[in-house]
Amino acid sequence: MRQILVVHGPNLNLLGEREPEVYGTLTLDDLNREIRKYGRSKNVECRFFQSNHEGDIIDFLHENRHWAHGLVINPGALTHYSYALRDAIAGVGLPAVEVHLSDIHKREEFRKVSVIEPVCIRQICGMGKKSYFEGIEILLSYRE
Repeated sequence: MRQILVVHGPNLNLLGEREPEVYGTLTLDDLNREIRKYGRSKNVECRFFQSNHEGDIIDFLHENRHWAHGLVINPGALTHYSYALRDAIAGVGLPAVEVHLSDIHKREEFRKVSVIEPVCIRQICGMGKKSYFEGIEILLSYRE
């Protein structure tokens, strides 16, 4: 069984409440349940984490770097400015896929830039929950 970390960044704990016209109506618990179900269908065990604190996310990546085979991460607003998170992703050495529920390239100008993308094998956005499913698929087919 493959093991994948699924990390949700700031404000994703408000899914289902915050801007449902942009992010949809699924709660974070609903989303994690669907990701877990999808993962099991692919023989993948997912370990989930959400935090509104950059350092907590970095600590989680460090602590779980030897457990996981890959990382699916929705960095939220950290996407656009967190060089510390970027360095942590690069530092743990896991293949990573950056995902977003909305299409960040069709939103405000500041959202179009990702400092995380260069240390990931791919960025997926605008597919809602399917962005996470696609991230899992990419990790399963990834060969260094």
